[in-house]
Amino acid sequence: MNNGLYSIHVDLLDGNSGRGSGVLVFQDGKIRGGDGMLFYIGSYSVKENTVKGEVFVKQHSRNPDVAPLFGGADVSIGFSGQFSADAAKLNGSAFFGRTTQLFEASLRKLAD
Repeated sequence: MNNGLYSIHVDLLDGNSGRGSGVLVFQDGKIRGGDGMLFYIGSYSVKENTVKGEVFVKQHSRNPDVAPLFGGADVSIGFSGQFSADAAKLNGSAFFGRTTQLFEASLRKLAD
């Protein structure tokens, strides 16, 4: 995964409906990012054109009219996928409470 700022678009799998989007900064093994309600911190490693890592998601703001992805609970996410110079496709599992939710995500590089 090349260092840079990426947009992320997430779709839930396993028959669950839900979409989310935000931005992520990948920088030398660290991930930082967020959206209007959540922030993300984590780490990643790269081998050839495969990336894998872990991200923790926490809610920073509440909006009674919007339900955040994964219900606003603190979430631990494991992911892996393939990347190119300016994009990535990831699959992962979000763990919150006693629930596991599978998802897929598309990333697009916005800036170095």
